[in-house]
Amino acid sequence: MPSNIKLSNAGLATLLAALAMLGPFSIDTYLPAFPNIQASLQASALEVQQTLTAYMLSFAVMTLWHGALSDSFGRRNVILVALLVFCVASFGCASAHSIHYLWGFRILQGVSAGAGMVVGRALIRDLYSGASAERLLSMVTMIFSIAPAIAPILGGWIVGFSTWRGIFLLLFGYTVLLFLACYKFLPESLPRENRQEFSPEFLWKSYLKVFKSPLFHLKAGTIAFNFGGLFLYISSAPVFITQHLKLRADQFGWQFIPSVAGIFLGALMANRLAGKISVWKQVSIGFCFLIGASLFNVIFNFLSQPILFWSVMPLFFYTFGMSLVAPGATLLVLDLFPTIRGIVASCQSATVTLLGAIIAGIVAPALDHSAFSLALGQLGCALIGSMLWYTGRIYWRAITAQKESTLETIG
Repeated sequence: MPSNIKLSNAGLATLLAALAMLGPFSIDTYLPAFPNIQASLQASALEVQQTLTAYMLSFAVMTLWHGALSDSFGRRNVILVALLVFCVASFGCASAHSIHYLWGFRILQGVSAGAGMVVGRALIRDLYSGASAERLLSMVTMIFSIAPAIAPILGGWIVGFSTWRGIFLLLFGYTVLLFLACYKFLPESLPRENRQEFSPEFLWKSYLKVFKSPLFHLKAGTIAFNFGGLFLYISSAPVFITQHLKLRADQFGWQFIPSVAGIFLGALMANRLAGKISVWKQVSIGFCFLIGASLFNVIFNFLSQPILFWSVMPLFFYTFGMSLVAPGATLLVLDLFPTIRGIVASCQSATVTLLGAIIAGIVAPALDHSAFSLALGQLGCALIGSMLWYTGRIYWRAITAQKESTLETIG
């Protein structure tokens, strides 16, 4: 039964941000517990690392379906069902008695964790447009940015006074409360008359339309590679913190707090700039921060050994730029195919998560042997993201000019 309670913009942003927090809570909270999980389940370090890869791969695959399901069955219904599945998966992780069971329940978490993030973006675009949508998206990002900051700190504290199982019990409790809040307050933004049929033929044509679009790949790829530069450090955090910076498991905040502060302040700046300057200009400013921070990081780590302040400070400016780019770029992606916005949101999220899974499973293990190689990896992500964005802009201008020329000829 849809909620009849009208939420304010701040209330809706808070609820959608709380849903999006399931993703970082599922990843960052248990990173400090890797050694404990390894000892408790008598697993190898690689097997424990693969619990993250299993989560990311299942997350990436299922994000392709959350939006499609919400286009057919409603935004609210999909979110509520996903929360129930995540509850079961979190309790299963807490009860796992072998690494193989933990893999299975982590896959189930990945299947359900992305619904709030994917469907939430479509919900915002259903209800708002233009600068209003960009402001709400940036507000969600501001609130959501709390999660990556507190998640590893919470995980470190829990491991300090309890066991790693307590982390997943915390996730279970959080999800129960979130389900109750969504059941009572979350609106349904897609009326029945605007829903799409859920048939193999329609889905095939819709996905084909999205994935055949060069603009989709260029704009979605921009967001994915920008995030990839941050996720390289997130997935390498256990090594970066304990081996390169020589810190303890309860000191993950030294890496995550600067990153999250950049996300928060960048989203705040994006919120203030919405409607005042063009999306293209805002994104260009964001890339100045992204590439500048990455270059500084490479130069510093080439010339010096990792030092606490200077090794984490570039992450602040990187994430600041990332948050300036994300809202405008995300809205441009969603507006490519307005009638199947949920599917577009799914495809865009899948590109981010699939790249994240590749980075966590392949790139991070290959680069985390030194701080310099991690910095090079981040710079590579920023440069690829910028090339995709500006190529997309050139392609969009060419299409626009061609359409105008065709209209003039017809006229």
